Amino acid sequence: MTPDLESLSPFELSLYLEKKVRSIDHPKEWLNAGRGNPNWTAFVPREAYFLLGQFATEMTMRHSTGFTAGMVDTEEIYGESLLRFLDEHPGKGSAFLRDIWENGTHFLGMAREKWLAHMMDYIIGDNYPNPERVLKACELPIKQYLHHELFDSDSAPFDVFAVEGGTAAICYVFDSLVNNGLLHPKDKIALMIPTFAPYLEIPELPQYEFDVEYIKAQPVRIDGQLSHQYPDEELNRLRNKDIKALFVVNPSNPTSDALSEATIALLQEIIQEDNPNLMILTDDVYGTFLPKFTSLFTAIPYNTACIYSYSKYFGATGWRIGTIAVAKDNLFDHLLAKHSRREKKALNERYGTLASEPEKIKFIDRMVADSRDIALNHAAGLSSPQQVMMVLFSLYSLLDKEHGYKKEVMAICHERETLLFDHLGLEHPLPSLSTAYYCEIDLQDWMADRYGTSFAAHVREEWTVTDFLTRLAEEEHLMLLKTDAFGSGEWTVRVSLANLATEHYAEVGNRIVTLTDCIHQEYQSEFPSSRHQ
Repeated sequence: MTPDLESLSPFELSLYLEKKVRSIDHPKEWLNAGRGNPNWTAFVPREAYFLLGQFATEMTMRHSTGFTAGMVDTEEIYGESLLRFLDEHPGKGSAFLRDIWENGTHFLGMAREKWLAHMMDYIIGDNYPNPERVLKACELPIKQYLHHELFDSDSAPFDVFAVEGGTAAICYVFDSLVNNGLLHPKDKIALMIPTFAPYLEIPELPQYEFDVEYIKAQPVRIDGQLSHQYPDEELNRLRNKDIKALFVVNPSNPTSDALSEATIALLQEIIQEDNPNLMILTDDVYGTFLPKFTSLFTAIPYNTACIYSYSKYFGATGWRIGTIAVAKDNLFDHLLAKHSRREKKALNERYGTLASEPEKIKFIDRMVADSRDIALNHAAGLSSPQQVMMVLFSLYSLLDKEHGYKKEVMAICHERETLLFDHLGLEHPLPSLSTAYYCEIDLQDWMADRYGTSFAAHVREEWTVTDFLTRLAEEEHLMLLKTDAFGSGEWTVRVSLANLATEHYAEVGNRIVTLTDCIHQEYQSEFPSSRHQ
């Protein structure tokens, strides 16, 4: 039975068409330019990870009795053995581990011998993560990385919760806001759109049913170049104190633009003057794709919880590793303290098994407990081997003094953007605010510019974007993602600039043009007078 394609979400439509079309012989290579999974990986920290795991395993095998081995002794000194091991296993991963040992001690948060023993214990994975929120030997490197890549060096002190990627983070934050009475069903919240489609769906779930205000970005010109930003009249709606929370992806998905300085300054003013209790959740996963990035957590730390995932930047979507950062002095704890006596009593009963004074449990630690339904708090926390990978990714960035990895990743994205935009004849966005990880194309505007307004109007009347994408998949073996469900326009599509080989992006542009040329020829045959328009 053929599904109603118009009713499918962008991701379900993509999966359906790929399954259907790829089973048919076609002279052209299948290209899925809708998927957001990057096609690069950071190999140096991965090589280091597996070398460290091999070294730790060898150390446990010194106490082997046949089929079993011992455990890492976190009080033992392993430094000399590690250096001998690295001498025997030369390579970039080995050199990186040596660099950590020799030059990275100021990032570790403890003596390097102690840190090494703990990391060996973590990577073996034979103990529950403890502390549950973030492991002691992992906390400082992760925080240093967030400071280095996303936050100002002068940012407010903060706590961090290591989680199973950005998707887990958003679920944990939403759940704990509701569990702790900071948000209630039917409360008014705001979403800055366009945004990642599931973020539009989550507030509508039965357990939330929030009343959502949509703050919509528009194309604007900054220094003569295009960017998607939020008009003042849209942002000023946040002055309404009935709006209790604001959710934003910064830089955005699918438009890939970061918030401008003017936007951030206006948000600061709105909170200071009119809505001081506005809770902000920012997802900064794409912030590392800009040479200079300002997070709302840097600008408005008291009000903001920040989500970050290592998935896109390091090519690590399968690792499921990310963080939630909350300032030590924060609005969430302040609002908890302002609860009525009745509300505090109910929450004390909820968290009473965790502490003798549950009222003092911080919001971020309530998230940890809520992530395992409180009763299993002792087994909460991201697995220790995953946290080791986070640490090695973090240290790889921190010790890269020439920013070689960052420059290469950004160059990959922008080269692909150039190839696609040049083949489609599109104007390039403002590079200082555009990550070039995705791009959003308004097909109606593009068709009107290329073929004329009459043709664009004809396509709009006779087709849907789903029709166009279906034919593009069937005839040109190319998949794009429709973005109306992201809060974008009816005829906009997302092209991922991350997941195909660089040379394919010229071909992506060519295939879009080929199909549209074909549709245009059909239009001219049906309406001959259009040839003279």
